[in-house]
Amino acid sequence: MYLQKTIAVVVPAYNESKLIAHTLTTIPSLVDTIIVVDDKSNDTTAEIVKEIAEGDRRVILIQHEVNQGVGGAIVTGYKKAVELEIDVTAVMAGDGQMDPNDLTNILDPVANGDADYTKGNRLFQGDAWNMIPHYRYFGNSFLSLLTKIASGYWHIADSQTGYTAVSLKVLKKLHLDTIYKRYGMPNDMLIKLNQYDFRVRDIHVRPVYNIGEKSEIKLFKVIPKISWLLIKGFWKRLFFKYVIKDFHPLIFFYILSFLLLIASFPLTIRLFYIWAVKGYIPGINAMALVFTVISGLQTLFFGMWFDMEYNKLLR
Repeated sequence: MYLQKTIAVVVPAYNESKLIAHTLTTIPSLVDTIIVVDDKSNDTTAEIVKEIAEGDRRVILIQHEVNQGVGGAIVTGYKKAVELEIDVTAVMAGDGQMDPNDLTNILDPVANGDADYTKGNRLFQGDAWNMIPHYRYFGNSFLSLLTKIASGYWHIADSQTGYTAVSLKVLKKLHLDTIYKRYGMPNDMLIKLNQYDFRVRDIHVRPVYNIGEKSEIKLFKVIPKISWLLIKGFWKRLFFKYVIKDFHPLIFFYILSFLLLIASFPLTIRLFYIWAVKGYIPGINAMALVFTVISGLQTLFFGMWFDMEYNKLLR
């Protein structure tokens, strides 16, 4: 028990035989249940967890018969937490990259009822640039910007961190099976949380790297996939939240901005084609292009501003 709440930690694990023992043995005693989800590992991860479970009754091992991805493993853990009626469920990766000393800070807002979902933010750290591999820092920053727009949580950053805590109320409300199963799961989770107006808060956590972990993430493959996921999630969120649940005119600003900006592409192509072939720039074409670009950006920014104002209390 912690702050009169039962606490569980979900540990998604895939081929983490090197660090899983360290991760599990450093989880604080305030945690009531540790749910390890072995995502069809090819090494001895499951065997190590079973051995630890013999000496630590808090540990529950769930083994996937088919690899589902880190998001799928977390969802399996969430379902078990709901089954056990756990009040607050945190997530800590199996590779030891989440400092257990930060766990109480992650838990406090949810356990106290001040937030429905908390997530770590490694970028609060003043020297995060020196602690996080630079290619991951840039990739994370780009996806964080897109996630702000797609999710409506403009106050959050470091969207890719998996160090989170969530209330039982949230897990019962969300359709867990619809959450994205792969690396984009934290991004998709934020979009779905916003649809139901849940409060989300960023918590400062310490970046942990170079302890023997090995990342399987290929940014050039992951970024396009998550970007597409965010684009689809963005429109689904707008439709659900601002059309079905509670109509808001910002939907018109977003639609108009995209129509105007899309119209600017053929106008741009036509302008440069005539310039290249005939040697001059057609005035009407140029004026139309300027109008669509300026009007499109203006309506886009108005839509963003309305969205930001509507969601400013969800923190």
